[in-house]
Amino acid sequence: MSEKRIALVTGGNKGIGLEIARQLAQADIKIIIGSRDQDRASAAIRQLASEGLSAGFVRIDLDDWSSAAAAAEKFGAEHGLLDILINNAGIFDFADGKPGQADLDAVRKVMNTNFVGTLAVTQAFLPLLRKAPAARIVNLSSSLGSLALNGDPSSTYYANQFIGYNASKAALNMLTIQLHEELRGTSIAVNSVSPGFVKTDLTGYGTMTPEEGARLPVRFALDDKGSGRFVEPDGETPW
Repeated sequence: MSEKRIALVTGGNKGIGLEIARQLAQADIKIIIGSRDQDRASAAIRQLASEGLSAGFVRIDLDDWSSAAAAAEKFGAEHGLLDILINNAGIFDFADGKPGQADLDAVRKVMNTNFVGTLAVTQAFLPLLRKAPAARIVNLSSSLGSLALNGDPSSTYYANQFIGYNASKAALNMLTIQLHEELRGTSIAVNSVSPGFVKTDLTGYGTMTPEEGARLPVRFALDDKGSGRFVEPDGETPW
């Protein structure tokens, strides 16, 4: 069993997830990348190795909930516990859109992946998190998941109406709130963190680099910053 703290980063093979894995590894955290594609994960692991950083791999597919249980069983046998869970993996579908126009299959896929898939991973790994001295769960949310900002015409995010994606992040925030209540009195902290408007291959545009976007999730993974919060780089985000 490892003496280092150990972190699982879902979707850690690219984008913000890879940057989170890199920054946590630089902070002397043992990294396991959760990915549905072993080849892509292997490429990310080689990239980190070229920088003097090490990482492992476990297969997790948010569309295949049984993979989460299998991953947790394998993880537990190898490592015994989990200190940090970064629920980063997620998708965006350009067939999504306003409620009156969104493709229903796209909405279903986004909700199943971003919310139900993340719930499946969290359920599967919760017993291992309970074994850690002071575990952290960081849910990668978005300001687009704020009900308050979706209803505020003065908000920067008001025009970004994607019913599937926005609802999936609002549901993820509900997971944060309810987990916080369920875990009250334990040593596990859970928070929703919006990294900011990061340019990745998820959407292809943004104002921040993945490196910049990874900083806030990493801070919440490493430090005691409370539990049951919804934050973005500028501060607290309204639910």
